[in-house]
Amino acid sequence: MGINDFVNLIANVGFPIAVSAYLLVRLEKQLIELTSSINKLNTIISTKPGVVIGNSNDNGVS
Repeated sequence: MGINDFVNLIANVGFPIAVSAYLLVRLEKQLIELTSSINKLNTIISTKPGVVIGNSNDNGVS
């Protein structure tokens, strides 16, 4: 997204929407990487003995 595209976006849809769109485009890659890392961590933790992933009714709360 070049500066001319950004200026056009502001002129057409307004500043708040333009900033939101810009941030979504910039953060998309980081969100994908974060999701991938969380999934890998979940897989690693779930292979450890004695670790249960998910909701458990055995938490001592009635």
